[in-house]
Amino acid sequence: MHQPIPEKIETPRLILRKPELSDALDVFNIYACDAEAVTYMSWPRHTELAHSTQFVQFGVDLWAQSQCGPYLIFEKDSGVLMGSTGLEAETQFRATTGYILSKNQWGKGYATETLRAIVDVARSAQFQRLYAYCHYQHRNSAHVMEKCGFEYEGLMRNHVEFPNLTPGSACDVKLYAWTP
Repeated sequence: MHQPIPEKIETPRLILRKPELSDALDVFNIYACDAEAVTYMSWPRHTELAHSTQFVQFGVDLWAQSQCGPYLIFEKDSGVLMGSTGLEAETQFRATTGYILSKNQWGKGYATETLRAIVDVARSAQFQRLYAYCHYQHRNSAHVMEKCGFEYEGLMRNHVEFPNLTPGSACDVKLYAWTP
């Protein structure tokens, strides 16, 4: 079994913490209902609060079951919700991650700071592989992974549906992985 995963992570500018049921409205309003913010996500845009409530409940349940899961990203100084990330253990050796930020937080280095924090947690938990993928045209996300020490492993053809971009059709993704 991997080492324990912290429920809360602090970086110089951010706090990442496991979700609570009371977060659903902010998740919905801040990023999950925004068509532009969710363009490259593998989940559909939330069109009603119930969708965000289901996501938060899923996160709470996943943490209870596996002691890891999604994190919500907050600005440390203001306490404002900015997006989400996560660490999902697939085996005792391998985990996956991803991230989304509200569009007014883009270009400020928050995605990089977030992913570096997740890499630190994966290292501390003694995972041997942390991977993520992005739509083959999402250069900004690929750049964040490269800055955080992830190596490009290849193009996975027709691998993931991006329902906000190409509903009903699988798209190619770039696969990246970090290993210690």
